[in-house]
Amino acid sequence: MKQRIITGLLAGAVFVVLTVIGGWAYYVLLLLLALIGFREYARMNGFAPQHPASLLGYAGMLFFLFPWDLLQVERPSGSDMLWLLMLLLLALSVLTKNRTTIDGAALMLLGSLYLGYGFNAMMLVRDSDPQGLFWTTLSFGSIWASDIGAYFIGRAFGRIKLWPAISPNKTVEGSIGGVAVSLVVALLFSVFSPGWVSVGQALLIGLTAAVAGQFGDLIQSAYKRVRGIKDTGTLLPGHGGVLDRCDSWLIVFPLLVLTGLVPV
Repeated sequence: MKQRIITGLLAGAVFVVLTVIGGWAYYVLLLLLALIGFREYARMNGFAPQHPASLLGYAGMLFFLFPWDLLQVERPSGSDMLWLLMLLLLALSVLTKNRTTIDGAALMLLGSLYLGYGFNAMMLVRDSDPQGLFWTTLSFGSIWASDIGAYFIGRAFGRIKLWPAISPNKTVEGSIGGVAVSLVVALLFSVFSPGWVSVGQALLIGLTAAVAGQFGDLIQSAYKRVRGIKDTGTLLPGHGGVLDRCDSWLIVFPLLVLTGLVPV
């Protein structure tokens, strides 16, 4: 537990500082997390990082993460690039005579979209002007509030299992507590910054961050259970890998962007 706390504080401090700085510092941080995360994802699915299918998956993910806006370059169509990536992965299954199967091709396509779009949404929120840092802080604050609330309230009052077949330690009481704490934190943002976010919008952001964040956690738990692993990686001692730490972010930020709850 001591190692977990120390690692969490140090990693959290670095993350907060680079998030506040923004620009290229924040972009490089997310890019590194995405690259490490995709490596974890590929290895989980039995692909070495240098495997052609992995390399195509990396390329697809990097399309989403290319700094188009920072370089003031027009972004190509995302749907066109996804189709091209699909074609290349399917062609690989033919060229390798099914040593790379269609299942493997589909997994790499999924991974490139899961990580690429997820981390790209985080960049879009931070780069939104003029309150990108505010919206990023509100989003992460709501996610982390849900995590903390669910953990402590679940430990104190948890009795009913939320989804034991997927994550046996999560409880209904903890889940509800996480939503409640997230709503309170989001509400505080609206109280102290009424000109930037209304009470209703803040509560919707808090609700989305809590519910979608917990679902993102369950998605990763389900996947790890299928693969028979406890953690996706060992980047952070006591915390696991990038996918273990960013699972909720990768679902919450795209939803906040797609629903327009956070302007980009």
